[in-house]
Amino acid sequence: MKALVFQGPGLFSWQDVPDPGIEDATDAIVRVDTVTICGTDLHILKGEVPDVRAGTVLGHEAVGEVVETGDEVRGVRPGDRVLVSCISACGHCRFCRERAYGQCRGGGGWILGRSVHGTQAEYVRVPFADLSTHPLPAAADAQYAVLLADVFPTAYEVGVLNGRVSPGDTVAVVGAGPVGLAAIATAEYFSPGRIIAVDLTPFRLDAAKQVGADAVADAAEEPERLIDDLTEGLGADVVIEAVGTPRSFEICTRMVRPGGRIANVGVHARPATLHLEELWKKNITITTGLVDTYSTPTLLSMLAAGRLPASSLITHLFELDQMEEAYDVFARSADTGALKVAIGGHHPPLVTRGK
Repeated sequence: MKALVFQGPGLFSWQDVPDPGIEDATDAIVRVDTVTICGTDLHILKGEVPDVRAGTVLGHEAVGEVVETGDEVRGVRPGDRVLVSCISACGHCRFCRERAYGQCRGGGGWILGRSVHGTQAEYVRVPFADLSTHPLPAAADAQYAVLLADVFPTAYEVGVLNGRVSPGDTVAVVGAGPVGLAAIATAEYFSPGRIIAVDLTPFRLDAAKQVGADAVADAAEEPERLIDDLTEGLGADVVIEAVGTPRSFEICTRMVRPGGRIANVGVHARPATLHLEELWKKNITITTGLVDTYSTPTLLSMLAAGRLPASSLITHLFELDQMEEAYDVFARSADTGALKVAIGGHHPPLVTRGK
């Protein structure tokens, strides 16, 4: 089959690799219909995730059809249309029993496209298939459902729920990329008083308005002043950091009110300064987190009911064999206007193994 293979920092290729097969009784093999690219994939290509070895198939988000299952898989069977979660869960360790699947110690967590071959391929082996795949509602379009593998659960769990967005809150979202936009969209479920989006690029700020932001601010123009004006100098109740840079994190700390919450969602590749000399007296709460994806069934129901604006995030469509072009467009989003890309196409038959 063909797959997108990481060759080392700055190097990757769409190339022939062996078909996946069942390795453990809890595995499923999924024929990939649609995948997407995550900002984390770009971090890997930059060499910022050093535990990803050269030769690894990238990707941790997909929609597809189950073609084979291990003997212990009970929740899905060949022919089922499924969402492949970005998080794999053994279901037995302490963290899985607490629904903290991202911290799984039984061989799961974020492993797809990191420690095992990922989803940017024509077929993928999905470990712990019963908890790591989700049957798709018949009404769910694959190119939108793929956003529920990572983007929407991450924004909702790590941003909105960790930030405890509540009715009447002033919510600031720093970073209007895909995760920031998903945070804006899902924050709406809790009836905040206002949502302010902060970003450097006009097309992302326009997208933020489309998914529910009440006001927008240019990150280069001291956006904390807008927050002060809108809150009579109090500050935002909740600030969601959705960029992952030292500067964006520091902006968040200047926006939050005393007693407020900062929910960090962004993936940080460099240290950020925590100005405790200014923050110690403000009674703020800072949360971090890797997504657990416990909310995926709820979000799938919202998508099927037309209550999740996933279509607003997809800006470019590609076939699977255009994977390298899709990476180029996604990586140059400031020039191309890309938010999220959907990649899908036709597939050759899989050489299946007997059980």
